[in-house]
Order: sequence, then structure tokens, then C-alpha cells
Amino acid sequence: MAAQDAQFVNEKKQQLIDLTKGFCDKFLDKEYEQVIQKMINKMARKRSVPFLSGKIEIWAAAMVHAIGTVNFLFDKSNKPYASVGDICGYFKTNQSTTVQKSKLIRDMFKMTYFDPEFSTARTAKDNPLNGLVFINGLAIPRDMLK
Repeated sequence: MAAQDAQFVNEKKQQLIDLTKGFCDKFLDKEYEQVIQKMINKMARKRSVPFLSGKIEIWAAAMVHAIGTVNFLFDKSNKPYASVGDICGYFKTNQSTTVQKSKLIRDMFKMTYFDPEFSTARTAKDNPLNGLVFINGLAIPRDMLK
């Protein structure tokens, strides 16, 4: 990658970090900010960096949505809570475009609920599979192994 290209990637990456930090400061918390920044950095290392094309606000909204989806952000019983409308309103993006781009990101990183790489500590702690061990594909409660 030419130095000029690397500089362009870093500029776009910094824009994304700044945009998502603003949202996290207003609606979420420091942990969400860190997990989203981790995703931005990982995406910036791709051979073909996806966020170099298209509106940067849509990418920012989609990243918040993708991380929020796997961490149950849209469940009102969870704290912090934000709605898809909050995300789209803040970034001034269309809901269907944001959700489609979020799906693309989740597919790109093979993200799932309780994702070990992109979960917040709260979500990881609440994982119902934490108490299970898999032996030859069979789920066994950990306390049965004692």
C-alpha cells in the first residue's frame, strides 16, 4: 500500500473513530466505544478497506448497529440501551441502509450473539453457554465434570 493510500485509510479511520465516539459518549459507554474502535481497526487492516467508499456516516451508524446487535443493545431491559432510531437519528442515516450495511459487517466478521471478539464484558458474562463444556460435540454442564 502506498504511503498516500495508508494516509487516506488513517484519515477515514479517524473520522469513524470520532463519529462513533460521539455516539458512545451520548448514548453508550466507554466499553462500547472500545469494542467499536477494535472493529474499525480490524476493518482498516483488510486488503480492500470497505469504509473507503460510501458515506462515512453510514459506516459509523452500521458499525454501532452491528456491535449493538450482538450485544443486545436494542433490548430495553439492558443497560445501556439505544434504539435503531437513536443510531440513525444521530448519524442522520436511513434505517434500511444502516441495517443492510450492519448485516454486511456482521457477515464480514462472522459475528454472532455472544461473539467472543466483539462482546462487551457484560454480554460475555451473561452468555448461557459459559457453564457448559463441549466434549465430542456434546454439551455437558461444567459442574458435572467434578
